[in-house]
Amino acid sequence: MCGILGTVPATAYESFKDSLDTLTHRGPDSFGIESIESFVSLGHRRLSILDISKNGHQPMQTDDKRYSVVFNGEIYNFLEIKKELLDLGHHFKSTSDTEVLLKSYIQWGEKSVLKFNGMWAIAIWDNHKKELFLSRDRYGKKPLFYAFIEGKFIFASEMKAIYPYFKNIEVSEDFDWMKKNIFFYEATDKCLIKGIKRFPAGYSGTLKEGKLTTYRYWNTLDHLVEVPKTYEEQVERFRELFMDACKLRMRADVTIGTALSGGLDSSATISAMAHLAKNNNSYSKDWQHAFVASFPGTPLDESHYAKMVTDNLGMKSTFIDIEPLEHWGKLEEYFYLFEDLYITSPLPMIMLYGAVKKNGVTVTLDGHGADEMLSGYQQGTLESLWDARFSPKKIKDILAIYQGSENEDTTQYNKTSNFKLLSEFMLKKSAKKLLGHKMPSKDQDHPNFKKLDNHAQYLYAMFHENILPTLLRNYDRYAMINSVEIRMPFMDHRIVSFMNSLPYSSKLGDGYTKRIVRDALDPYMPKEVTWRKSKIGFSSPIVDWMQNELKEWFLDNVSSRAFLESDLVENTNDLKNKITQIVRKENNSFIDAQKCWTEFSPYIWENAVLKRKIS
Repeated sequence: MCGILGTVPATAYESFKDSLDTLTHRGPDSFGIESIESFVSLGHRRLSILDISKNGHQPMQTDDKRYSVVFNGEIYNFLEIKKELLDLGHHFKSTSDTEVLLKSYIQWGEKSVLKFNGMWAIAIWDNHKKELFLSRDRYGKKPLFYAFIEGKFIFASEMKAIYPYFKNIEVSEDFDWMKKNIFFYEATDKCLIKGIKRFPAGYSGTLKEGKLTTYRYWNTLDHLVEVPKTYEEQVERFRELFMDACKLRMRADVTIGTALSGGLDSSATISAMAHLAKNNNSYSKDWQHAFVASFPGTPLDESHYAKMVTDNLGMKSTFIDIEPLEHWGKLEEYFYLFEDLYITSPLPMIMLYGAVKKNGVTVTLDGHGADEMLSGYQQGTLESLWDARFSPKKIKDILAIYQGSENEDTTQYNKTSNFKLLSEFMLKKSAKKLLGHKMPSKDQDHPNFKKLDNHAQYLYAMFHENILPTLLRNYDRYAMINSVEIRMPFMDHRIVSFMNSLPYSSKLGDGYTKRIVRDALDPYMPKEVTWRKSKIGFSSPIVDWMQNELKEWFLDNVSSRAFLESDLVENTNDLKNKITQIVRKENNSFIDAQKCWTEFSPYIWENAVLKRKIS
């Protein structure tokens, strides 16, 4: 995990290093710069994880100097690929995955990325062909940005490394659309800064003679698999895949741990790690480190569930009380590092991974991706009603998911409300089907998309095109601001293909979402966690903060001349009134407070990014 930067043609060393150093947080351990004649400059900030010796240094070149690579990410199955390359006659000087990646490219060319199980943003310069190969992992776990500025092509892990090449930093012409569609712009090439584009996930490309040509090398719909016929066999197959995904991601030459919420996904991850270690199937021996964000006295506190998990595993946890005033003075700096907009403050997540790093852990295995793949927050659950429309029993089973989902003490659910919910949904869905309505996906015309059931179509779009890409971006920033790498077993491409090939009834059933995960991991987890229905997202207790610790901060800012004259906030006086109502406890709605933050955050972003550069 690192930060990369490159320019074609080459850039003078000092100015190039200044740009590269904006990525120091991504790679604090060392840096490297190579300029190949006047053709290209490649830079790398290293966070040492595999082969932490100098042998893993980047940019890495072949002996004949033909190929040079900079790489951000991890290839988890590098040992298996390395064995294949050794059998083909290749030799290695290091134990790093970077050298395996480079030799793979030499052996198999652009198709080498199909062999990789991992996350990556890759740039390889071929000095014979005078061309640059770029690739980004299947789902966009690792960021990659680029720009053409006055005849120079620049690529980087974060936008801030590209800023110095502009004469002026300007807001994108799409800014208004993006701030209103926070969950939709990450899967496009649109960026908040004018002139910068996002390299798409699942794509590779070549820059030659000043022209960038890209193509899609991965589409999950092209990689659907035949699943076992019985549900019991499906559970066993998922368990095998998940255990292997965790095993591969436990490969590291540094201390690893997990960010544990007490929810199903993070608990499943650390429980699988413990099972692997118990059976001597773990590459790492130093993994027993769980970090829990705690919000004492607020509805967002799940620490008691996390403690159940670690008690069950016989290990200690580190609880981090999220106190906003402790870091609020760094908010603009965090926005500069974060670079983008989101619906909640980044503070709790940044503080959590800051504590991870302070406690000597560099890599975490976390549970991201499962919610969007399996209706974790019940998103898309109603869509399965259309799939079950001819089976009253299955319809009842789906509606039972809502029983107790908000309050675990609930013993009954309102049958009238559920009947109304069902009736309204089926009427709307029937009308849409009759009118030829299609699911909102850019891949909706793909033959295999049409083979997915209604529920799977909905989740496909959420996973690949809106919610998850945004969250992947966020967690890359939260962790890398603190020089921590996050690995995500649920995001293993084999699991994604498997889950997208399953029928809705394997994902929803017996009154639960994530049915297959619960059944597969139940033997390793506390029952209170496995079969828990309440679900709390990792967010900021924004109402509590606005009405208590941050009351004066919000009132001072919304009353300031700078805020009221901000070009990036619409209806500043109206927003001032809304925020004041919450601060004065005239409105206690979490949803309204979150909307206020979403509308207010462009003002902080403006100060952190635009005015920082102008000054």
